[in-house]
Amino acid sequence: MKLIVVTTPTFFVEEDKIITALFEEGLDILHLRKPETPAMYSERLLTLIPEKYHRRIVTHEHFYLKEEFNLMGIHLNARNPKEPHDYAGHVSCSCHSVEEVKNKKHFYDYVFMSPIYDSISKVNHYSTYTAEELREAQKAKIIDSKVMALGGINEDNLLEIKDFGFGGAAVLGDLWNKFDACSDQNYLAVIEHFKKLKKLSD
Repeated sequence: MKLIVVTTPTFFVEEDKIITALFEEGLDILHLRKPETPAMYSERLLTLIPEKYHRRIVTHEHFYLKEEFNLMGIHLNARNPKEPHDYAGHVSCSCHSVEEVKNKKHFYDYVFMSPIYDSISKVNHYSTYTAEELREAQKAKIIDSKVMALGGINEDNLLEIKDFGFGGAAVLGDLWNKFDACSDQNYLAVIEHFKKLKKLSD
């Protein structure tokens, strides 16, 4: 099962170092999600990440970055619902219901299905699925290798995500909560936690 990391919505000083270390530890895909931020900050972050890892990065904003930095692809959501005219390449998209996943997944390389559990990073963002619904979706082959679980994923439920038949899991709050940009001297806790998640997802 793929392990995807979604960035925090804001930039911070050690970010490029942590992301590079995560790739070194076997991170499959990074989703660069920085809503409402100027493109120059994303550009700066990308220039600090070794080029060999750019092909594993998907951007949610400023789609021209895909060509400029030779990224893996782009991600569509409510803020950016359409791919650019003449775009060719990897596209993923966000879905928020079983029905939406069923209707959309055939058009994309993969889709995010969320929130599977109550969100760790977003306040009042609660799960909208029951375990029964997810089992039904798995039986109906709606949940498969092209569907990535997002929302509230941590080391306690990662194996359940695997069991539901998802092709991958996207982590955000559970991982970044292990680092406080204001007070932490190093980011070892993030890397150690990522290794645990990676082992569970493999």
